[in-house]
Amino acid sequence: MDRRSLLKSALALGLLGPVTPLWAAETTAAAESADDLPPLSGSLTVYLGRGEGGLYDDIVAAIRKRNPDLDLKIRRAPSAALANTLIAESKAGVRRADLFWSIDASSLGAVAAHAKTTPIPGAIQQHIKPDFRYDQWAAISGRLRTVPYNPTRIDPAQLPSHIMDFADTDLKIGWAPAYGAFQSFVTAMRLLEGEDRTREWLLGVKRQAKSYAGELGVVMAVARGEVDVGFANHYYTLRLKKGQPDANVALALTQNDAGSLVNSSGVLLLDDNPLARNFLRYLLSREVQSFLASQAYEIPMAADVAPPAGLPGKIHPPEIDLTRLSDLQPILDLLRETRVL
Repeated sequence: MDRRSLLKSALALGLLGPVTPLWAAETTAAAESADDLPPLSGSLTVYLGRGEGGLYDDIVAAIRKRNPDLDLKIRRAPSAALANTLIAESKAGVRRADLFWSIDASSLGAVAAHAKTTPIPGAIQQHIKPDFRYDQWAAISGRLRTVPYNPTRIDPAQLPSHIMDFADTDLKIGWAPAYGAFQSFVTAMRLLEGEDRTREWLLGVKRQAKSYAGELGVVMAVARGEVDVGFANHYYTLRLKKGQPDANVALALTQNDAGSLVNSSGVLLLDDNPLARNFLRYLLSREVQSFLASQAYEIPMAADVAPPAGLPGKIHPPEIDLTRLSDLQPILDLLRETRVL
């Protein structure tokens, strides 16, 4: 069964049940089933950040099929570009979207800080893992920073357990400095370690690094043996391994630092619209959350939905408020100053 058929069947039949959570979540309500949600009817405009190879489009298609009375208008563009548009529209007193669905916390935080939004109701927040509850936006799926490495080139015991130590190794490293996920990662580093240490890290890694256009390119370069290790979100490695089980790439994690950051996609409500709230409930439903985990290899934000297969079991993310990742300008300046960009 292909991924589109999988989601449609799950939404129609409610086949996916509760399983072991990735994080303990005693205070989290179980995910709702799509079968128990109210039908969606009326006009709804969603600004959708591009990404995930069409997987989000599959979710939209399934919701449309299930709700024939829903007049759903989707505007697609990169999340950062849509964030800028929403901020400009808010300053002009114009509202063209009911909901902003972004692939990263940085753009969500920017819009929440500079545009008019509506808080996420507690009845919806209760279905999200407690560590990822924010007043102004709802976390939908998580993406973990990892260190993909080539096991034919390096013993994992040789890998540093802290991200800052990679600047002092002679490892050949792949990175994607122009990529949004990388910039959020080093923004977290700047917040946790300070600007001076982050500058030193960038300069140290730059001496042994090779740049790629995106993080899938980084992971593929690791698998080909062009580099020993890379910096990338977890799902690029898991998706590559799904298509190429024998690929020479595995995942390592650092501990309690920016190298193990769990960033999040999410949704902002741009007005007090019951239809927008119910659309958000579909995105947090057991069926959609299970699809995101099994097909996109993202970390579900519903506590009773299984994490993606192949995800390392022990994750030690840093304590950081994801809303603080919205200010990218200092790290962009630092990347240019160090000539990484």
